[in-house]
Amino acid sequence: MSVRLLVLIVILSAGCVHRIEVNPLPASPAPATIPRSLQLTVSALALEGADHRPGIVLLEWPTHNLSQAIVRYAQQRGTFSSVSAGSTDLRLRITAKLALASRQGRYHYHMRLQGEMSEADQPVKTYVSEQTVAGSRVRWVAASDRDPIETALQLALDDLFGWIEADRILYVGQGEGPSR
Repeated sequence: MSVRLLVLIVILSAGCVHRIEVNPLPASPAPATIPRSLQLTVSALALEGADHRPGIVLLEWPTHNLSQAIVRYAQQRGTFSSVSAGSTDLRLRITAKLALASRQGRYHYHMRLQGEMSEADQPVKTYVSEQTVAGSRVRWVAASDRDPIETALQLALDDLFGWIEADRILYVGQGEGPSR
């Protein structure tokens, strides 16, 4: 293979990568704040489909952006009195997987979040949320990936934090009431 052909392949493939960043917003604020601090950590994103299927453009979504997006979401939702990366009362470890498939003439984005809540290194509860959003028929620009991914992430986070809020008694104890 000649050097020119190799350079051309690298240039063309670099142009076929959709680099995305998302900023999901909560559908609604938490009904009541859990008066505890939360340490939120996000594992590396598992990505399936975007680089393994013929005709599907490569997708790049930095784990740093995913982590920041989830922290901003948690802060804006107000489920906990504070959210940080430092030492706190509770710890929520989130693993995320995005699967991209083409079916029925459209691309489908399936977001799976698993949240493991712990207190003082003791597991409390595990939550799993899965959401699928149909995207466009073609993926010509990065927005054709970003918009449905952001929507799927926001819906999955709404579910995840909704279930945590429904389990409020696990995190505040029986003697405390709502604090909002």
